[in-house]
Amino acid sequence: MTIQSKELLQLTLNAVEDKKAMNVVALDLRGVSLISDYFVICHGNSDTQVQAIATEVRKVAQEAGTAIKGIEGMDAARWVLMDLGDVVVHIFHRDEREYYNIERLWSDAKVVETV
Repeated sequence: MTIQSKELLQLTLNAVEDKKAMNVVALDLRGVSLISDYFVICHGNSDTQVQAIATEVRKVAQEAGTAIKGIEGMDAARWVLMDLGDVVVHIFHRDEREYYNIERLWSDAKVVETV
């Protein structure tokens, strides 16, 4: 079963919101980058919350039949990077979010209105 990138984006957004991720932003990278179709960027207020958000995203992606290409940063829980193929998820610890400011780096991308 292959899930469309827009569906994967929505599943990912639901997963991060279920774990109370803060300041969730989705960027549409289509036409801007070949890396992926979407970035989801959010943060948690503690190491435990960052790990819980990442675990939920992993669970939802696997249930949808999506192959997870890579997960980095789970142990330190300061910036967890999850490559789901068409969707790349950045889960920051609140202390790191402002420092890296990923949204600014990808300012050419359109912000996806979340529902």
